[in-house]
Amino acid sequence: MLSRSKTPTLQSLYVILKLKFFSTNTKNTHQKLPTLYKIPAKYRPQAILQAQEVLTDYFHNTRSLPFTFAEYIGKNSRFSLLGLVSKIPFSRSCFPNSIQRFLRYHPINEFEFFFESIGVNHVEISPMLHTNKCFLCEDSKVFDAACALACFGFPWNKLGILYKGQVSIFSKEPCELRYRLSLFEQYGFGNVAVIGICLAFPHVLGGTSGFLDEIDMLFDDLKRVFLDFDLASEVEGNVDAWFEICRKVAIFYELGCEKGKIGELMGRNKSIFVDYSEEVLAQKIGFFCRLGVRKAEVGLLVLSKPEILSFDLEDRVISTVGFLKHFGMGVNKLKLTAQTYQYIMGRNRIANVPHVLRSLDLSEWFFDRLKNGGHGLLGSYVIGSVEDFDEDYAEQLQKIQASRTPVYTRRKLSFLHGIGFGENNLTMKVLSQLHGPGVELQERFDCLLCGGVNFSTLCRMLSVSPKILNQKAQILEQKIKFLFLDMGLSQDELCAFPACLCYDLEKRIMPRCQFHRWLREQDWCPYEYSLASIVATSDKMFMDRISDIHPDAPKKWFDCFLKEKHSTVAKLK
Repeated sequence: MLSRSKTPTLQSLYVILKLKFFSTNTKNTHQKLPTLYKIPAKYRPQAILQAQEVLTDYFHNTRSLPFTFAEYIGKNSRFSLLGLVSKIPFSRSCFPNSIQRFLRYHPINEFEFFFESIGVNHVEISPMLHTNKCFLCEDSKVFDAACALACFGFPWNKLGILYKGQVSIFSKEPCELRYRLSLFEQYGFGNVAVIGICLAFPHVLGGTSGFLDEIDMLFDDLKRVFLDFDLASEVEGNVDAWFEICRKVAIFYELGCEKGKIGELMGRNKSIFVDYSEEVLAQKIGFFCRLGVRKAEVGLLVLSKPEILSFDLEDRVISTVGFLKHFGMGVNKLKLTAQTYQYIMGRNRIANVPHVLRSLDLSEWFFDRLKNGGHGLLGSYVIGSVEDFDEDYAEQLQKIQASRTPVYTRRKLSFLHGIGFGENNLTMKVLSQLHGPGVELQERFDCLLCGGVNFSTLCRMLSVSPKILNQKAQILEQKIKFLFLDMGLSQDELCAFPACLCYDLEKRIMPRCQFHRWLREQDWCPYEYSLASIVATSDKMFMDRISDIHPDAPKKWFDCFLKEKHSTVAKLK
């Protein structure tokens, strides 16, 4: 007699399928699973199993797909399967027949099931679907390529990585894919290693003949690090392990390191790829990328000085003055820096050091110190127990903690520290004038950076006129575009009067700036007035000034600029 424990009960099936089909913690899933409210809860596991079997039978017997691949699709298309089941009336006795009947009269989009089964997240599938094709046989190249890759050994549910990374792979003939894979094996890599490499570098399978030299250089590097320096002995013999370690290698090429040039460097420091996860490695490298230097140089720094990855680059507290002194800044320059950038002084987290240095215009100086042997200083720095402690800041912080919205305010404060502002009283004054969540403040700050404002210049502007960030990013973008592109304003001119960004673009900034430019073009105005004089002057003083410049100027202002705020200089000509 069979043991009862070996026979899956309805309850055990429900637990298993709930974990597989109803979990909402799947990475990148932003859409709720279809609900099966038509099916009683205790019958849902059985109904799903039946649906999987019918779907597999549909792809195998009706659509003539090989059984293995039909089963792959039937058992790995969770979202699409539940969507199908939710449309069909449930009957305990004949539910499989109901599904078959539904499929007979309601054609499904087979590509939707296929893409989900190869690992593409359901929310990403819609743009991939053909507008006038729903059967796999209507675009057989995609399915044939998938079958060829699966026969080589690629896990079916990881083929989506290749599709999203290099869609051209799935337009190639199976014989061409097999030929390329055999070439990769000739470098000395086994089947599993080749699969891991292709998943991490999809372009090696999808690239055209023009990229063969680049692919050859990549494999020269990989052969050097994995075979010559024996990193392969550190990798478990499965696809996931090879994919994981190759993804770490890929990080350095994504930074811009040249293929064919860093194989030996990676091999000599292969511990990087063994000791650190991809997430930690990316996080540590991101620290140095935030300095604003060339990313390729960051990659070479990490490869040549891997010990910097062991340093705590997240939680340590630093004193800005003490940190700069520790890295060898002279007394006179240190004193000048502290006087010029008072809002940066004080304590901060070491995670914010890259932006502290960018706000001081010292990121290049710091990075050169790291490259030229000073990288050990980053690990040896220790702050004194009371060094640079600002009592006024600490008192204000206690008030924030006791306020009605401590979390909201702390997030705004974290934004300021994140862009380089230190723990000082000036930072608290800036904080008191900022409005909006910390995330939105960061978006507005980034918008100005993307508009062409230098990081250090923007921090200086913010220290003088914090209210420039109290407006939507789109509005800031329009103002920066007008001032820099249309008016040809320099960063120094904007920095001299950052409050200009607080004025209305269409009612104040645009008409006045355009009118001033027109006056200069007509040779009516011999002087180049400052931005503050043009924009900030009251209406009365502005009219008095243009009257003094030329007797006809007020009439032109009223007729062509004041009445039509969107007018351009072309209307005057």
